[in-house]
Amino acid sequence: MGLKLQQLRHFTLVAEEKGFRNAAARANRSQAAISSSIRELENSLGQTLFEHGNKARLTPYGEACLPRIQDMLLRSERLEADLLAMARGETGQIRIASIPSVASQLLPEVLAEFTLRCPEVELSLEDDTAERVEQRLLQGEVDIALGNRVAETDQIRFQPLFSDPLGVVCSRQHPIAQLNRPLHWRELQGQSLIYNGTVRLLRHTPLHEVMEGARYRISNMMSLYPLLERNVGITTLPRMATSGAHPELIWLPLSSPVVERTIGIQTLAGRSLAPPAQVFSELCQQLLSENLNPQGE
Repeated sequence: MGLKLQQLRHFTLVAEEKGFRNAAARANRSQAAISSSIRELENSLGQTLFEHGNKARLTPYGEACLPRIQDMLLRSERLEADLLAMARGETGQIRIASIPSVASQLLPEVLAEFTLRCPEVELSLEDDTAERVEQRLLQGEVDIALGNRVAETDQIRFQPLFSDPLGVVCSRQHPIAQLNRPLHWRELQGQSLIYNGTVRLLRHTPLHEVMEGARYRISNMMSLYPLLERNVGITTLPRMATSGAHPELIWLPLSSPVVERTIGIQTLAGRSLAPPAQVFSELCQQLLSENLNPQGE
């Protein structure tokens, strides 16, 4: 049949305006063009839509068609609006996984701005270890992962954002805190050590072997902080993992070995991001870069 939306729109305009002249003015077309469009529609349908003696009056068939066509055009306009909103990232959903330090310290500003720009987008955020964050991405559970790269794989596209150095964390009351200077790994020998998941970043360094002999092994950060605050022992952590939420703790840099983790945006290689996820990714790159390099350095 080959019905065209434009023909259907012209038909409803003529019916609503009760004449071709006003319909032509609304459509910003000539009256002849509107008449031609209606004739083509009638030829396709095999029925007349307007009475021959009164072109502004609908035939019974035209009266039956009008509400159906109006409903279809309304749904078409809604569909067009929805598709455009999706293309701009204004609707849809996005699933994010992040390491806890990024989720708690850096993402709130990104999420606030994202909510202002895309108020209709449904967003879920889960924090987990770097290993689990990466696994969630590979298993298709999330669209974007934020953390440090765990495994070298061509399945993940990694966009670096910033570097986060490792250091020693302990209670401000601990004797080693009184040194208040960068520490050499040998200074940790003989200390009461607490092993945590980020210690793996020290592999291939002498300090890793020292930490492997730790008295305590704690996998959950929420359990680790109270032990450090109560001066049970000391550990190594990235600087960002020691936030202002724990003023009783101090972070001291390592002079040897010097180790950094690179935090970045992780997405599946060979897969395009949905528009909302693309907006979120661009905001992360923009806002985190501005916050961590305020002078553009």
